[in-house]
Amino acid sequence: MSLPLHRLPEAWTPSHTLLDGRVVLVTGAYGGLGSAVARAAARAGATVVITGKRKRRLEQLYDAMIQEGLPEPVIHPLDMETATPRDYEAFVEGVQRDLGRLDGIVHAAASFAGLTPIAMYKPDVWLRALHVNVSAPFALTQACLPLLTTAPDSAAVFVLDNPELVQRAHWGAYGVSKAALERFVAILHQEHDEGAFRVHALLPAPMRTTLRRTAYFGEDTLQHPLPDDTAGAVIYLLSNQAAAARGAVLDLRVT
Repeated sequence: MSLPLHRLPEAWTPSHTLLDGRVVLVTGAYGGLGSAVARAAARAGATVVITGKRKRRLEQLYDAMIQEGLPEPVIHPLDMETATPRDYEAFVEGVQRDLGRLDGIVHAAASFAGLTPIAMYKPDVWLRALHVNVSAPFALTQACLPLLTTAPDSAAVFVLDNPELVQRAHWGAYGVSKAALERFVAILHQEHDEGAFRVHALLPAPMRTTLRRTAYFGEDTLQHPLPDDTAGAVIYLLSNQAAAARGAVLDLRVT
């Protein structure tokens, strides 16, 4: 891993006002980590824009958050597999029109089809993973930069995976995409190493998610925690308390 590592401050917990007044966009919002981040950001006071390609799943998340007494999220569907540059522009125009600002973006969406030898990889599955995991975060972040860079304090958070594992056999396009995403984070940080807009990467510990179950077939995923603690760390990165983690990987793995 080429990026420096950073640790979450000991005993750090988000306050209910930490993200007051901020607008935070979460991709893959109805996934395990995405939904946990959306809830955590709402609990911290943010207006949360939830996005994904399945509108019905977004509506279910919306209903669940309302039933939990959380602030009302904003649904903005976006299919990161098929979106064009104009779709991203229109998406950001909608955020600006409806909310007037954007203070954070969390790239929680991921494409992972399972462990597969290179010789057996279907080209369309490979290309989809590279697109959703690297090219789409680039395109969406680029479209959001005018809003992010005019906010008084803003952050983009990119989710990585354990490089010691995903560089091994059978991790295929997912492993390649996470390596490429890390390099993208490094370059984006170099271009924004000063100013109000910060770039962060996150390296979660094992979580109880669908991706984990798919990758580690036969493992008892109930032994791992829900993504809530990881979501709390994302709130740290979105807040103005994370200046020291700028351009680094927040490493949540147990040492």
